[in-house]
Amino acid sequence: MSMAFLRMAGAPKKATNVSLNQEKLALAKALKVNVSRAAEHGLELAIKQKLAGQWLKENKAALDSSNEYVEKYGLPLAKYRQF
Repeated sequence: MSMAFLRMAGAPKKATNVSLNQEKLALAKALKVNVSRAAEHGLELAIKQKLAGQWLKENKAALDSSNEYVEKYGLPLAKYRQF
């Protein structure tokens, strides 16, 4: 699954019901926080975290292999480093 959908600012919205802590909701309203926008932002962060976790899980073998290679042989172009 791609994270490209997270950049769709003009994507259609769907009304939904959520349960929120009453005190947090009252404070958000008092501070004039756009609750829908804040909830959407939090949802985007949660989705990004889950997708990143899935990517790491799916690519663990390749990452381990690459790290093992570097541990065994060093960085492939290390002799050209200027620092």
